[in-house]
Amino acid sequence: MVANIFFGSDEVKRENLTNIINPYTNQIVSSYPSCTKEDTLKALSIANEASKQTKKSTIAQRISWLEDVVQQLQNNIDDIAKTLCDEVGKPITFAKVEVLRCIETIKLSCYAMANFEGSTINTDATNSGKKTNAFFIREPVGVVACITPFNFPLNLVAHKIAPALVSGNAVVLKPTPEAPLTAYKFAKLFIQSKYAIKDALSVVYGDVEVGSTLVSSNIPRVLSFTGSVPVGNIITKNAGIKKVALELGGNAATFIDKSADIQLSASRCAFGAFINSGQVCISLQRIYVDENIYDQFAQELKTQTEKLKVGSPYDEDTFIGPLINQDAISRAKSWCQNAIDEGAVCITGNQNEGLNFYPTIMTEVTDDMQIICEEVFAPIVSLIKVKSYDEAISKMNDSPYGLQFSIFTNDLKQTQSFIEDASCGGVVINDIPTLRFDIQPYGGTKQSGIGKEGPAFAIEEFTQIKSVVIC
Repeated sequence: MVANIFFGSDEVKRENLTNIINPYTNQIVSSYPSCTKEDTLKALSIANEASKQTKKSTIAQRISWLEDVVQQLQNNIDDIAKTLCDEVGKPITFAKVEVLRCIETIKLSCYAMANFEGSTINTDATNSGKKTNAFFIREPVGVVACITPFNFPLNLVAHKIAPALVSGNAVVLKPTPEAPLTAYKFAKLFIQSKYAIKDALSVVYGDVEVGSTLVSSNIPRVLSFTGSVPVGNIITKNAGIKKVALELGGNAATFIDKSADIQLSASRCAFGAFINSGQVCISLQRIYVDENIYDQFAQELKTQTEKLKVGSPYDEDTFIGPLINQDAISRAKSWCQNAIDEGAVCITGNQNEGLNFYPTIMTEVTDDMQIICEEVFAPIVSLIKVKSYDEAISKMNDSPYGLQFSIFTNDLKQTQSFIEDASCGGVVINDIPTLRFDIQPYGGTKQSGIGKEGPAFAIEEFTQIKSVVIC
């Protein structure tokens, strides 16, 4: 099936198509037309004109619009999940979970907008002031450009376009080239809704040319990007005067204190390290373990990991499906071999069947090894032995990334210290750093990005303050 272009509400077909190959079956599952700079500029121009109407639309209409999309998604859960499975090899059970999370994200966007408000200002609070009717309101920025990744090609699109549209903006979406049909089917629900605002959403496909045109154009007032740090750096250097929201890489870490429940922490760590084949920004990559329980924890983690089924993404009981492409397999093998060459020990995994890479645990890992210094983005986790909490938090923070960290402990004082000590955008106590609720603020510090996602917080990113004084 072909993912066609949407120039606003007009669907346009092209003859020259790029095929998407299923990473498990190696069969063609979808196709898309690569757009040009001129296509992207056309979509931006349409969005710029449409933003005049989106701004004037009522909140009630926009909420009805999103609620209609929710209903259509609920009627098509199996089809959308199958498309996710086809294009990126996401195990079907987790593909269905992503569709359900997408539905919740849209609902949360409606709730957040319904309760969004400004505030009054006491202009007579200073001697130089006087009594007036003063307040501020938030209004849509106009046009929002959204660039999304392959690992959650439905829900991460929802996290951008749902808050942007419900807050009264027009949107140009460039979805990941790996999952164009997922984005097409999702966007079509918005565009064909009986409550849709004409031309409020456009979809263009491609890579560097399309992305750079969106970044450098003066039309978008906000650019929302989820992806790699190198691309994030390019965006910040070329975006010009516009608001930029970046959700970039991570190198998620946890500390297992000697007071922790070893079986529980190992079970959760296996889940957090290997869910979605480790292709998650907050995938657990570094586990710092108190030396008193290191060996016991390593064995339990191995036991829990080897319970996880690796296989066909179409089987309901598969936990780990294929990596996105052969390059990802090559990188995973390279990470493991480099670590072994540097003295690490692999206690399970480090093998593949096709694009299925088995969950891998590396022990005897040290601070200077490349495998823990950079983002791996594969089903590989490293265990590092530490003498104390202080050593663990120092090592966790010694990273250019700061997305999410966690700790497993039954020590209340240690919990309180960790909340303050962790240099990151989010902390989790007694669970994995991979834990994310769509309602929460989400975003990192340092090279992990700027700005926040989560519908209520994304609406703040996609709106601007206007101050009003009535004398």
